[in-house]
Amino acid sequence: MAVSAGVRLVAIGSPLVAADDDTGAVAVALAGHGVGVESRTVVDEDEAALERALGPAAPLTVLVTGPGGSTGDVARRVLARVTGARLVLNERMLAALGEIHRRRDRPLPRRDERLALLPQGATVWAVPGLEPAWALEAGGAAWVVLPRGGLSGELTARLVDLARAHLGLGVSLGIRTLRTAGVSRADLEDRLAGWLVPGDGGDVALTASGEGEVWVRLRARGATPEGAAEALRAVERPILDALGEDCYGRDGETLELAVGRRLGARGLTLAVAESCTGGLVGHRLTSVSGSSAFFERGVVVYSNRAKEELLGVPAEILLAHGAVSGPCAEAMVRGICERSGAACGLSITGIAGPDGGTPSKPVGTVFIGLAVAGAVEARHFRFAGGRASVKWQSSQMALDMLRRALGGSRP
Repeated sequence: MAVSAGVRLVAIGSPLVAADDDTGAVAVALAGHGVGVESRTVVDEDEAALERALGPAAPLTVLVTGPGGSTGDVARRVLARVTGARLVLNERMLAALGEIHRRRDRPLPRRDERLALLPQGATVWAVPGLEPAWALEAGGAAWVVLPRGGLSGELTARLVDLARAHLGLGVSLGIRTLRTAGVSRADLEDRLAGWLVPGDGGDVALTASGEGEVWVRLRARGATPEGAAEALRAVERPILDALGEDCYGRDGETLELAVGRRLGARGLTLAVAESCTGGLVGHRLTSVSGSSAFFERGVVVYSNRAKEELLGVPAEILLAHGAVSGPCAEAMVRGICERSGAACGLSITGIAGPDGGTPSKPVGTVFIGLAVAGAVEARHFRFAGGRASVKWQSSQMALDMLRRALGGSRP
């Protein structure tokens, strides 16, 4: 069996729903212990496709599957075929599956007993409360099958130990992602030109997040995890200075989380009035744990009647300027602040498309109102893309306007 260098990460399932975030978590966990990743791949739920993706064998391959069911079946059958092992009943897997169902106060369904058929020689990694993972070693290579969302601290430790056994422990690698909003990739390329090449002990790269943001990825190496962390801090400090207020957070921190922290730190509350975004800003903010401390209320005012009745937008403004206008956005944010008593407010009104545009107000035209400590402003934007993209960009810009108005220290 030919063996290539590095660790291979494979997510099994539709490219639309495969667990890319899970493979990313595995990559970060390995990198923190000095283990490099050769590739990250999404493979459709097809045995022939997976078998092609697994050859030649890497020293360590981690497969991320959907919980139970068909993707797990595909992984078991393909690994049995690749290693030449028979599928046999694994009593520990059967007991672990039975325990999961016992916790749910129900028996293990007979049809799920097939999940305990594993290639002969497989080792089950059972962690209470999680669907079991399992590992298989053969011919100098190893494979680990992780259910989606199943990378606990205990499983990470076992995975790192297995990687060490098959690859040896090299230098440690520290990774950080700095998130920016409201700034273009071209601007960041100019600003960070001196760092956008690999350097001794670290490198800097830009990547689009897929959500209208540009992220700055930092990497730094050290002989130990502590050394890598110190090297990472040294790389990060000047980059943060260059990014300034355009950087709102690190790693998994979202823009709504950054806004919530600023509101909470100042003891301020927020109310939002949304038209074209249909409650998206409120949804994002209330996804933050503890948001009840800063999010007072949100209203969706889609019609002109709703804007007048719920927010007190004057009919004269709607008649003279239209619902999609700066004066309407200002009236909306004033109205939501007056009625809620919140110190801060956001309003969004626009044309998300694909219909409804005019020559003077084409699809993508959006006005965002902002109120902070009595000061009110409205800004005009023209966003590109389809309906969902316009709605997301509108919510993103609204949150970023509020973040910048609130100020605060860098991440």
